Amino acid sequence: MWLFSRDPVRDFPFELGPPDPAPAPAADAAPDPDPLWRLLRGRRKADGAPVSVFAHSLGTGDAAATPLARAALRRLRSLRHPSVLGYLDSLETEQCLYLVTEAVIPLRRHLQLRPPTGDLGEQEVAWGLHQLLTALSFLGGSGLVHHALGLDAIFVDPGGDWKLGGLERVAAASEGVPLRPPSVPPRPQDPPELSDPSRGQGEPWAGDMWRLGCLIWEVFNGPLPRPTALRSFGKLPAGLVPPFCELVAAEPSARPGPGQLLQRLQHPGAFLACPLVHTGLFLEQLQVRDASERRTFLQELSGRLDALPGPFRRHKLLPRLLAALEFGSADASALPPLLKVAKVLDPPEYQERIVPIIVRLFSSPDRALRMQLLQQLEDYVEFLPEATVDAQIFPHVAHGFLDTNPAIREQTVKSMVLLAPKLGEARRGRELPRLLLRVQAGDALGPLRCNATLCLGRLGPLLPPQTRQRVLAPALARATRDPFAPARAAAVAAFAATHGCYSPQECAGRVLPALCGLTTDPHPGVRQQAFRAIRSFLDQLEAAAESGGAPEGDPPSAAAAPGGPGGGSGGLGAAVSWAVTGVTSLTARLMGAEAGAPPQTPPQTPAEGPPAPPKEPPPRGAPPGGS
Repeated sequence: MWLFSRDPVRDFPFELGPPDPAPAPAADAAPDPDPLWRLLRGRRKADGAPVSVFAHSLGTGDAAATPLARAALRRLRSLRHPSVLGYLDSLETEQCLYLVTEAVIPLRRHLQLRPPTGDLGEQEVAWGLHQLLTALSFLGGSGLVHHALGLDAIFVDPGGDWKLGGLERVAAASEGVPLRPPSVPPRPQDPPELSDPSRGQGEPWAGDMWRLGCLIWEVFNGPLPRPTALRSFGKLPAGLVPPFCELVAAEPSARPGPGQLLQRLQHPGAFLACPLVHTGLFLEQLQVRDASERRTFLQELSGRLDALPGPFRRHKLLPRLLAALEFGSADASALPPLLKVAKVLDPPEYQERIVPIIVRLFSSPDRALRMQLLQQLEDYVEFLPEATVDAQIFPHVAHGFLDTNPAIREQTVKSMVLLAPKLGEARRGRELPRLLLRVQAGDALGPLRCNATLCLGRLGPLLPPQTRQRVLAPALARATRDPFAPARAAAVAAFAATHGCYSPQECAGRVLPALCGLTTDPHPGVRQQAFRAIRSFLDQLEAAAESGGAPEGDPPSAAAAPGGPGGGSGGLGAAVSWAVTGVTSLTARLMGAEAGAPPQTPPQTPAEGPPAPPKEPPPRGAPPGGS
């Protein structure tokens, strides 16, 4: 018989947790009778996802309570709507009835945690009222009436969505208005026709709309002490006063229906016509919207993110954007808002939810998407595991070195500064230098060769010693002979930034001869930087000579120059900035030409360095001209 003595709770796929904190009672609120349900926290055993568990004790208290609880369970199981509390499972034991739903908290407690103050608070209420009216319209379309609408019948999920619950008194509209049991005292939220039948009953939903008016009043003013308090608007927003007056009309026939009120409140200038409601509705329809509408919405979304509530961004917007990118209903325009929202995630959650999507997107053939991924790399590279970058991301990024689109090639080169520290030594020693040298030596566009040279200067200390000794000095020396003047300036800056990577023998035999050739460069900026770099290397050689020199074959230090590869002191930092500015301007022109838009050059500031040099300098043997 032991097979029949198993604990059903133990086999239940959900784990029951502690009670959810109850809302603090207001000082002037009447004491509530024993609640029908106790709200518990829970989680799904399979994946640990949070859930809410409503527990009703059997065989104790009011004899009419258990039939109501079972009625609520039946209704919740049969009514499926996004704005109705989501049913997951249920269990009945000898002592208790358990009802498992999506994770929610009571609206009363939510208002205590996030009072509806300011414009953002009013928008949160507007979004909740939209969902509540949608749920009531759904009930009306199904021929049902709620009969118990109020703060205790509304729940809020982590994203701020309001969910209609408290379905224990839901009945068919044809059954009329149920009589109040003698044991139930009158409540301030009861419609006046319950105590004065001479007013008539109006439409079946008239009682629910009165209670909706009371709920709106309580959201902004706290518990309703008596019906006459409705005559004072209190803290009601101005946009809600006219519909509120209609909802609490004494005559039931004068109250609007939920569908009619929902349409009116969405007209331009009405209470529900706010950015949060617009964003929430568009997200729910994202899959079926036209591609151009989706692109426009997503491009404007980044600028509106700061005006949206944090819970809405994290729990509603982020999952929708992830799904849109995963299933192909959104293009590259979804990436900037996604990465901006994802910054609030903890690193483990980021790696679990965001990194797999990023890895998959890198394999996409969509050039615009790959371009966005590279441009936004700085926003998420810190969350990428080294093994993931080396094995799954770099092989796809490496194709960009050979792309026919110069903007993709340029952004690929720049991205190596962020990706290289996460690559394994094998890729840093062989594949990465080979790809950079291919661009530096063979690309037809001078700005891209310039960027490849700068990248080599930044990554020099990261290269394995043997690769650094074999590749770095010859590659930078080759760049000093580039016909594109910014590329020669970049070579000087890269030499200076990596001066700690060379042995005295390399300084004397490779670096200084290459730099000395630039002392007669036709561009004065290049000549000035060359002289400064030469003095720096001569000081280094002199210090090495005074200390006895370095034995032949000793590996040089990998320390970078003071000031780092991106800056340095004086003109070296300006040379790097000057070269990068030229590349950025070229990219802007290329991208504008590809999109069919007029080319635009970003404005330069004094901090960006000296003006750009001539595009094509005279031959090396020609006189310097105006220098």
